[in-house]
Amino acid sequence: MVKHFILTTLCYIRKNGKILMLYRNKKENDLNQGKWVGVGGKFEEGETPDQCLIREVFEETGLTLTRFHLHGVVTFVSDTWDNEYMFLYTGTEYSGELSPDCQEGILRWIDEDKILSLPMWEGDHYFLKPLLDGQDHIDLKVRYQGDRLVSVSSGLSEAPQKKHL
Repeated sequence: MVKHFILTTLCYIRKNGKILMLYRNKKENDLNQGKWVGVGGKFEEGETPDQCLIREVFEETGLTLTRFHLHGVVTFVSDTWDNEYMFLYTGTEYSGELSPDCQEGILRWIDEDKILSLPMWEGDHYFLKPLLDGQDHIDLKVRYQGDRLVSVSSGLSEAPQKKHL
C-alpha cells in the first residue's frame, strides 16, 4: 500500500545576516513542538508551490514575499507521520511589517551563524547547512523512525541510473 504524501513549503527569509525563524510552541499536538523552523506550511487545494509559499509566509509573519528562490524538494519519509514533499525556499525581499503575534509560535531574527545551534529536527541540518553555505539546488530524502533520524540521501543517489549507448 502506498502511504499518503502531503505537500508543504518551507522558507528561510534572509535580512542583514539574519534569518527569520519560528519557534513552535503554540499548537497542540504539533510535531514541531519545541523546535525552531523556517516559515511555511501545507498546500491548499489547487495551489502551486509559489502560491502556497506566499500565502503561508503572509499568514505566519504578516510579510509579503517579493523575491524568493526555490532550492529544491526535500522528501520526508516517516513511520509515524505523513510522508512529505517539502518545497524548500529562501526569501530575500518582502513588503510589510513583521506581525507581533504568530499563531504557530515565536518569530525571531536569528544571526545566520547561530541557526544550526538552535533546537531543530536533526535532519534539518542536512538541507539547512548547504542552504546557508549558498548551495543553489538541494534534493534530499530524509527518513525518520519516530523522532530518530535513520538516513539522509541525495535524491540522485537513489535514482535508477540511465544507461548510455
